[in-house]
Amino acid sequence: MNYVDIAAGSFWMIRLDHSNQGGGAYEPIRRVSHLRVKVRLAFGKGGTEMRKKILAIIAPLILMALLLTACAPGATPTVGPSPTPVVVKETVVVEPTLAPAGPVTITFWHTYNEVSPENEMLVETLIPMFEEQHPNIKVESLPVPWEDFRRKLLTSISGGVAPDLARLDIIWVPEFADVGALTALDEAMSDFDQYKDAVFPGPLSSNYWAGHYYGLPLDTNTKVWLHNQEMYDAAGITEPPQTMDDLVGQCEAIKKVNPDAYLFAADGTWAWVTLPWIWSFGGDITDLDVTKASGYLNGPKTVAAYEFWLEMYNKGCFAPVILGSGIDPWSGFAQDLYASIDNGPWMYPIFEAQFPDKELHASLFPAGDGGSINVVGGEDIVLFKQSEHPEEAMEFIRFVLSPQYQLKMAEVGQLPVRLDLIESDYIKNHPYCGIFLEQLRTSKSRTAHPAWQKMDEIITNAGQLILRGEKMAQEALDDAAAQIDALLEQ
Repeated sequence: MNYVDIAAGSFWMIRLDHSNQGGGAYEPIRRVSHLRVKVRLAFGKGGTEMRKKILAIIAPLILMALLLTACAPGATPTVGPSPTPVVVKETVVVEPTLAPAGPVTITFWHTYNEVSPENEMLVETLIPMFEEQHPNIKVESLPVPWEDFRRKLLTSISGGVAPDLARLDIIWVPEFADVGALTALDEAMSDFDQYKDAVFPGPLSSNYWAGHYYGLPLDTNTKVWLHNQEMYDAAGITEPPQTMDDLVGQCEAIKKVNPDAYLFAADGTWAWVTLPWIWSFGGDITDLDVTKASGYLNGPKTVAAYEFWLEMYNKGCFAPVILGSGIDPWSGFAQDLYASIDNGPWMYPIFEAQFPDKELHASLFPAGDGGSINVVGGEDIVLFKQSEHPEEAMEFIRFVLSPQYQLKMAEVGQLPVRLDLIESDYIKNHPYCGIFLEQLRTSKSRTAHPAWQKMDEIITNAGQLILRGEKMAQEALDDAAAQIDALLEQ
């Protein structure tokens, strides 16, 4: 609160109401008659410099107006009895005492199905737990269908009514950060490094764009090698593949038992499928700064990964479903046609419901020159710049990154993002979480860039051309790298 003391006569006391948007309005309070007055200037979140600027502009103008009023000639007196002396008393402005503010409400948008176990855990257990710990904060949870989510977010941002927080697919964070919708958490949270260091590096990297972190991992997933034990036993395979070289011998063993069977099945050539092979061979899509694809997507190690794919496809080791023919990977796996797939933890409840007689056996992805690397999926939590309650929203971010929250969500099938939970009793005793968290130690995020969707289309098309024999691997990847270079230059 700021006051300007001004000498004057009778005048209107005014208040300047300054909003966050930078505007101001004069509001008359009451007429006051005394010699010295205080003009009150009430500010919102303007800051010291804004106060100084407003005071410097307003005070001289008010003083000039009051002096003109004081110097104006009075009315001509009429002849009559002497006036009775009048004592002028100062009018005291008494400010009302404001009632204590009620709880602040923050909004959290996500794509959990309204009747899913995850949403039930969030709404019925975790949000009440947070609100009990923070009685001054209420959390309004809004589930939005995944197919509508991105459009709804963009519409709300353009209308100035974005939620405080959202659970975003990891590939969307750079896009929303690039349009200026997100708050850089590494600048806003004084304790950001504490949470940055606590989570898996792969999921964390999906939040990095243009020198800042615009979110933190909320939940994560990756893929591992899943094998059909009955087919392995029939072929005399005693353990899952440890290296890429192991796949060649295992394919021959599978084909001897059943020439119509396949060692491996995947549902396409998009990046979600191809990246584990590219990275494990030591290749990549772009440089670390995501400035160019040439020399990386068409580099010798990436080319070697695609040539290995082509060799395995031509030998009948990889199922034709990779080009859209035949039955899907999990159905073929259940029917003993596919000896292995790579997939995520969501496959366990699917198999339990649809193929209860077929057991999944998991191991790390086969290693190449680059190691055993798979791809990160999952969602990040982000704070929108339009949030009216950023401090309270960041308290909720801290809560969802806590071991307590992460373990409760693990109970309903969501992989935790904290490194320290690998050693927790719950994870150690879980039937399958442990192997996925172990794979997450080396898993990587898809390229963090606003143009990722278009990049993925280019990668998908290149893989199709190679497997169909329409282009040699080097030629197809040279063309793809040039197309991605053009995208990155825009």
